[in-house]
Amino acid sequence: MAIAKLTDQERDDLLAAHPQWSLTRNGDAIERIFTFSDFAEAFAFMTRVAIHADKADHHPEWFNVYNRVEITLTTHDANGLSARDVAMVKVIEGFV
Repeated sequence: MAIAKLTDQERDDLLAAHPQWSLTRNGDAIERIFTFSDFAEAFAFMTRVAIHADKADHHPEWFNVYNRVEITLTTHDANGLSARDVAMVKVIEGFV
C-alpha cells in the first residue's frame, strides 16, 4: 500500500500550525528539540511517545542526552512527510 507524500501546501500548513518544528533533509523530514528538567522527565516523555508510536506503527528517529530529546519525523514509505507524521506531531505535542 502506497503512502502519499504531503503536498508542499500540506507541509507548509503543518509547519504553520507547529512552528517549533523545522524542515530538514531537503524538506523530506521535520525535527524538533525538546528540553526537560532532568533525565527522568525526558525519559518519561520518550516512553509515552514510544508507546503511541508502536501502536501507530510509525516510529520517530530520535536522540537523547540527559534532559534533551531530539526528534526527527519522516515516512520512509512515502520518501518524505506524510499524514502519519502530521498525526505523530499532534500526539507528541500533546505530551509536552
